[in-house]
Amino acid sequence: MALQKYRCTFPQELISEPIVTHTLGARFGVIPNIREASITDTAALVVVEIEGGEEAIRSSIAYLRERGVKVEELGGASRR
Repeated sequence: MALQKYRCTFPQELISEPIVTHTLGARFGVIPNIREASITDTAALVVVEIEGGEEAIRSSIAYLRERGVKVEELGGASRR
């Protein structure tokens, strides 16, 4: 399994959706771990580690971007 860390910036319309905590795991079979978050009424900044197969991680990141989340990779991938 791979482990990768990302900084995700969510637009206002997505703040109330459980995209990281529910959708990524249910839809892609990855394990998200929120490491840091700053949430206001207008935006959310979340640093999340995502663990899973490399293709599942890529698909989950593509999904976030399709939904309008700005995603930045932080550091290199590691294996568990």
